[in-house]
Amino acid sequence: MLVIAVAMLVILVLAGLVIFYVAFPHRGQTPPQGEWLGGVMSRAADAVPTLEHDARARVGAQQDRSA
Repeated sequence: MLVIAVAMLVILVLAGLVIFYVAFPHRGQTPPQGEWLGGVMSRAADAVPTLEHDARARVGAQQDRSA
């Protein structure tokens, strides 16, 4: 029972962080409270490797040709 409660708490915290990120740093706004958290989340998002828009289009085109 304790494991389920801890797992649910972790899930709720992660969901709250995602909502916070989408509401503020993702849109380029600074949060009214917790500027440090917005800065940490922005730096973390910049550190994650992502595909550029053109690269995604090329990957989709290559998959269409192979099918």
